[in-house]
Amino acid sequence: MKKLLGFAIVLALLVSLASACQKTPGAPTTGEGPQDKELNLFTWEGMFPEEVLARFEDETGIRINYSTFDFNETMLAKLEASGGGDYDLVIADDYILEAVISSGLAQKLDLSKIPNIGNVNPIYQGQFYDPNNEYTVPYGAGVQTIVYNPDAVQIEIDGYEDLWDPSLKDSLGTIANHRVINGMALKVLGESYNTEDLEVIEAAGRKLIELAPNIRVIKDDNLQDDLLSGEIDVAVMYTSQVTTAKLANPDLKVVFPKEGIGFGIMANFIPAKAPHPDAAHKFIDFILDPEVSAECFEWLRYYCTNKAADELINPDYRDFLTLPEGFNEDMEMIRVVSAEAEEVHTRIWTEFKAACGQN
Repeated sequence: MKKLLGFAIVLALLVSLASACQKTPGAPTTGEGPQDKELNLFTWEGMFPEEVLARFEDETGIRINYSTFDFNETMLAKLEASGGGDYDLVIADDYILEAVISSGLAQKLDLSKIPNIGNVNPIYQGQFYDPNNEYTVPYGAGVQTIVYNPDAVQIEIDGYEDLWDPSLKDSLGTIANHRVINGMALKVLGESYNTEDLEVIEAAGRKLIELAPNIRVIKDDNLQDDLLSGEIDVAVMYTSQVTTAKLANPDLKVVFPKEGIGFGIMANFIPAKAPHPDAAHKFIDFILDPEVSAECFEWLRYYCTNKAADELINPDYRDFLTLPEGFNEDMEMIRVVSAEAEEVHTRIWTEFKAACGQN
């Protein structure tokens, strides 16, 4: 659940005959004027169709300044530097939201300004980072999934453990999220993604090294292209990549690992000192409209978090974008671990990539 692009923040100039005054996005705003008609949106690249952003601007008169970050940690650092200002609305991953909220960098939502809030699927609410749904509104969810070409693979795959099979030598691709891939080894060992036991994490690292001969590609962007081209025969991918791959080749097999499923949610929040919180509330409500949501999720290709939009999603997409009934019973979210545990995870990942020739 990551997007990548450089960003541009547009500053508005208020000019009078007597004097000119330039305000940054973090400056307080009073009265009516151009500064009240902006939304400083901070998230990954490609989170919304351009048509949806343009429609919001046309319908509300609010101009969107779309800025992007590469990693959740980059976002958090910028938010900390501004004391929760500069940006009006941020969309980021679940684990980082816990740090944002506990640090006082997010403000409580005014649900009276979000009439469409009832459209949210409750499966995605009440999570560890916001148990009372006071600060966040989900926008997309996903699971780490195994996808493979049955015509090119000699075995039937039904879990992570099968990826270690010698017949898959030099034919496996994985995303580049170290906690997800380290977590695969933890799951094979019957452990939690979020264990704090350093010896267990070390054991998972040793197990992961045994997977190196089977690895051909480690990358986050467009991994589905390598599967579709035949460069790799098996992949561990994000939901959006799985959707794209299956739409292109319906014969691919999708596997929800028997050892347990890694589950993630992206969510909106309004920074504590957002200069335009009303604009942020309006945007959240806008994208919770069922028709708008359906359009967004067909574009985003992650699980739809708006239950009212499920039936509006194109049938070609619906099976990929709606969570199967009862599916949430065997899922675990990756959470922030201690500095000591993270240090071991980071070292393991570096050693694994080196063993795979993927430095």
